[in-house]
Amino acid sequence: MSYAPQGREAENTGFSCIRCGQEIPPHPAGSYRNHCPRCLWSRHVDVLPGDRAAGCGGAMEPVAVDHSGKKGYILLHRCTVCGAQDRNRLAPDDNMDAVIAVQKPEL
Repeated sequence: MSYAPQGREAENTGFSCIRCGQEIPPHPAGSYRNHCPRCLWSRHVDVLPGDRAAGCGGAMEPVAVDHSGKKGYILLHRCTVCGAQDRNRLAPDDNMDAVIAVQKPEL
């Protein structure tokens, strides 16, 4: 009998970053990965988390960092094509210099 992963395990796949082109491995903690740990950009693929129902496919720019008592630090993305916004938890291997840069106001 073959084993087919389900849920978050099935969604935890690698991808090529839409912004920097780096090959991104699956999330190290087993959750699904939704942004590049190097540049923090994402792709607009979901309407609801994990559903892959968005037809846009645009680049999602990291625009802010927030904190939630339950989830920890949250990265806010905005689609550069349609303007949709999304919130994604930071991953353990995210580039913290990039996270800090997102938090700094533009001068």
